Amino acid sequence: MSAGFKELDTVVLLTDRPADGLSKGDVGAVVHIHPEGEIVEVEFVTWSGQTVALVTVPTEELRKLDESERMQSRPPVAAGK
Repeated sequence: MSAGFKELDTVVLLTDRPADGLSKGDVGAVVHIHPEGEIVEVEFVTWSGQTVALVTVPTEELRKLDESERMQSRPPVAAGK
């Protein structure tokens, strides 16, 4: 299992990914764990459930969400900016 992640874990992005329109702190869900172990597919969505990005992310760029954390909102950022 990859860095302790399981499919459907809620995770927090630890780095900016401007090419994907994602910022440090964005919250997503692990949707696939690659067999090689240290890479996962993560889906990031809007509050209404619309997919923002489905990206391949090295596990060192993620952490599990702590259930005591608060959610927040930010305006969308166009990919590549």
